[in-house]
Amino acid sequence: MEPRAPVGLYVHVPFCVSLCPYCEFVVFTGRAARGPRSGVGAFLAAARVELGLRADDLDARFGPPGSPGRLPLSSLYFGGGTPSLLPAEEIAGLIDIVRGRFGLASDAEITVEANPGPADRGNARGFVQAGITRMSIGAQSFQQAELRVLGRRHRPGDVAETVAEARSAGIASLSLDLLYDVPGQTADSWADSLRQALAAAPDHLSLYALALGDPDREGLTGPLGDHLPTRRGAARWRSQAGALQDEDRAAAMYEHASERLAAAGWRGYEISSWAQPGHECRHNLAYWRREPVAAVGPGAHSFDGISRHWNAALLGPYLEALLPPSGRPASLPPGGIEVVDTETAEAERVMLALRTDAGLPAADLDHLPLSRVAAWGTDLDLLWVAGERVALTTRGRLLADSLFERLF
Repeated sequence: MEPRAPVGLYVHVPFCVSLCPYCEFVVFTGRAARGPRSGVGAFLAAARVELGLRADDLDARFGPPGSPGRLPLSSLYFGGGTPSLLPAEEIAGLIDIVRGRFGLASDAEITVEANPGPADRGNARGFVQAGITRMSIGAQSFQQAELRVLGRRHRPGDVAETVAEARSAGIASLSLDLLYDVPGQTADSWADSLRQALAAAPDHLSLYALALGDPDREGLTGPLGDHLPTRRGAARWRSQAGALQDEDRAAAMYEHASERLAAAGWRGYEISSWAQPGHECRHNLAYWRREPVAAVGPGAHSFDGISRHWNAALLGPYLEALLPPSGRPASLPPGGIEVVDTETAEAERVMLALRTDAGLPAADLDHLPLSRVAAWGTDLDLLWVAGERVALTTRGRLLADSLFERLF
């Protein structure tokens, strides 16, 4: 295996007005996100420096943009956090740097994540002028009671308003995120949220089961960790919320969504993702296809085909490395690296491919370890084989983790 130049770039914008108790992403809130003591300006300055340093490294390894081994990026993704809090001119400036130093394909997919509240959704028209082609909106639910439980600041009606503003501004592709297995959620409330999401007429839907992890216990925090320590209140909320979750109810919600969306002509192209034709998320497909993706920002992960690199989550060391005191040159922020061995790479290839409706070549079933579980998977309606491809059934998607455990 040889390292490869990235096909996409992820920019992590680590600021939110407030912290949702279930969120495990690297975010800084309150005064850090807004007002005279905000860290946004320093972050933007540091991100511009990091973009330059990462581009220098790619130039040295693969040649400048346009070289045979350095095609223009096909996707650029501003995630968070709430990147829609950034002024449109700052987004434009970052895109200009990426276009000049990394190269951007003429039809590149350029996404910005947005919260739908009036104070969070940002300037859609300015984003389009900056170069944004796609917006991913964190709706999460269309039920006010569920939004309140989740700690969300917006109202259900704000989602439709955000979609309308984005459409009017000319954003070409719109995605909505929804959560299921939320405390207090019922089959009827989930069905209603799905109905209202479809009524908003997005182009893409991402449906996620509410995940309640513990980064501290999993060893993901610390000076070089890619997660921030869990706040005490959030830890307490997750413990209480977890006791109210139900696997069978979550499975029924997923099956309802799969059937409802299939009947409406949506393609479930990945376990958690449905799209209208031509609106599959190009950036996320790069991850599922194990393609190399570069990344900048606190907690951001990159992959070059043979190793994964990540920036530490803490904002202070990130800024200190990239904006050092006078006289010291800037350096890449602290973080970590993991080299992926051949066996792990093969396991990832199989598992990520099976997450998508494209699946795997059926010929792979003739090889270990797939051959050990192929008959078991088909007998239990977890896998289906059609022609030259093998993929997960809806039941297989629900039990994917169990299947993957048997594979590897």
